[in-house]
Amino acid sequence: MNTSDLSLSFNEKVIFKLRKLYARHGYSQYKMNKFEEYDLYARNKDFLISDSVITFTDTNGKLMALKPDVTLSIIKNSKDTPDTLQKVYYDENVYRIAKGTNTFKEIMQVGLECVGDIDKYAISETLMLACLSLKTISDNSVLDISHLGIITAVFDAFDIPSFARKEMLKFISEKNIHELSSLCSEIELTDEKVEIIKSLIAISGKPEVVLPQLTDTLSGVIDTTVIEELKEIIDSFDDDLKDMINIDFSVISDTRYYNTIVFKGFIEGVPTSVLTGGQYDKLLQKMKRKSGAIGFAVYLDVLDRLAQTSNEYDVDIILLYTSESKINDIKNKVKELSKNGDTVFACKQIPSDIKYKTLIKINE
Repeated sequence: MNTSDLSLSFNEKVIFKLRKLYARHGYSQYKMNKFEEYDLYARNKDFLISDSVITFTDTNGKLMALKPDVTLSIIKNSKDTPDTLQKVYYDENVYRIAKGTNTFKEIMQVGLECVGDIDKYAISETLMLACLSLKTISDNSVLDISHLGIITAVFDAFDIPSFARKEMLKFISEKNIHELSSLCSEIELTDEKVEIIKSLIAISGKPEVVLPQLTDTLSGVIDTTVIEELKEIIDSFDDDLKDMINIDFSVISDTRYYNTIVFKGFIEGVPTSVLTGGQYDKLLQKMKRKSGAIGFAVYLDVLDRLAQTSNEYDVDIILLYTSESKINDIKNKVKELSKNGDTVFACKQIPSDIKYKTLIKINE
């Protein structure tokens, strides 16, 4: 056991490991204020996980907000450099309604953003760092990848009306074939086109299996170069990371902001995604930028359950002393027992809710 880690919580250990990982790949730390002008979030509410924002009026009369998101602030405060790359990582508190609750919480969020000239390598590196971020937390993890460019290209090829696209994306994300079929019938798609759209739900699994199926299904419907590019990116991964990846078109993000690859990371023991990300060039276009951007965030608030189960014991040793025990005897015994890195809880009576490995009495 590393004695320098003894005072750190599970989430703090994760943060330090991720910071080292991102810095090792050339990302600089980004620090920001706790609040921004509310107008930034009001204009981009659909980009936020929750549109509930804590606001207050500043001394100059401006309506301000405790930041519910980091990405928007990074883009707002960065330079528009479409020919070069800016790489930043952050670990910041955000303020929003936590998943599964109806109350605001201060949530620690760690992530990175790559802004500027987004090419295949930048996409590959971001996905690789997403995989490594998950592995930092748990070896039992998976990264689900989708591609909105493929879905949009199919919609365009079939002339899907704009009013139906949002509902169609919703049904694909829910894997709801029944409602998807009904909507396709309502807009009078041919049976052949319906089957191709339904295949976006059915085709799911490992890239080496799914991508050839996808190419066969969509040949003659869209330009399959985009599928070959996705295969090239994934093939660049080491085998252990490639094994973490699933292709799953139910991973959907708002097409008003995201345009190509989107992804979510899951860890065994946590019922919801702990990492989300994607390429969001359309957000930058909306903010009058020429740059592209891709990034992801790790949501540490959902790791609480994993943190609780990751430690079998709260403490290695309970040292039980009596009222007659001398202070120096207790101190010396704690020093002796902890010299090899074990954690020691000295007390006269064992707390009812503590889990420990070994019980030692001072007179023993």
